Amino acid sequence: MRKVAVVTGASSGIGKACALALLSEGWDVVLVGRRIDALQATVQEAGANAVRAHAVPADVGQEDSVAALFDNVRQRFGRIDLLFNNAGVFLPSALPGDISAADWRRAVDINFNGAFFCLSHAFKLMQTQTPQGGRIINNGSISSHAPRPGSIPYTATKHAITGLTKAAALDGRAFDIAVGQIDIGNVATDMTERMASGVLQADGSVRPEARMDISAVVDTFMAMARLPLTANVLFMTVMATKMPFVGRG
Repeated sequence: MRKVAVVTGASSGIGKACALALLSEGWDVVLVGRRIDALQATVQEAGANAVRAHAVPADVGQEDSVAALFDNVRQRFGRIDLLFNNAGVFLPSALPGDISAADWRRAVDINFNGAFFCLSHAFKLMQTQTPQGGRIINNGSISSHAPRPGSIPYTATKHAITGLTKAAALDGRAFDIAVGQIDIGNVATDMTERMASGVLQADGSVRPEARMDISAVVDTFMAMARLPLTANVLFMTVMATKMPFVGRG
């Protein structure tokens, strides 16, 4: 039976790398992002595996857009075996009193509401399909455990993802739906270039931080994705060995 995955935030970074890994192992992968041109570039990068890649533009922060996405998945495949809830946004560093309501809502809409909308629709399809069940992997963050200075919107939404993971994992038991979370720290992507030159620390200093190759994240993600539904990694943390996390602050 063909295995079907949906990966949000699939046009760059972690989502793109994990989508390509799934394609290389024979999955049909629905690549989700807001820009169709960026998604199509990921499809082209898949090479011979591109025949199993399906670019579907959607805004995860909008429930009607997510509903249309999963209607597309249902009509095309009739089922979903894996959701990688990966889409997210990190706002520029700012103190709580300097964050606008619009920026706060943007972080909540994409990082938390979007994750719930996708999880909700995937859960319903997994619950009702035959055979029943599937796997949902939420992208948490090191920030779901400990904040960086000036990161209250991102930190709050990532803490909320942990609650989403725990509650959905509990509710999924009766339907063979395994829900887990991968918490990623300091992976070398375009978004973390500034870490190599120096970022603000909890003690007020600015220091460079170690980063890991994205292949370490892909390997960890794929280890979770390959598990039978009788087993689940509820939480997994993968991080650059020398990054300041344990004892941060």
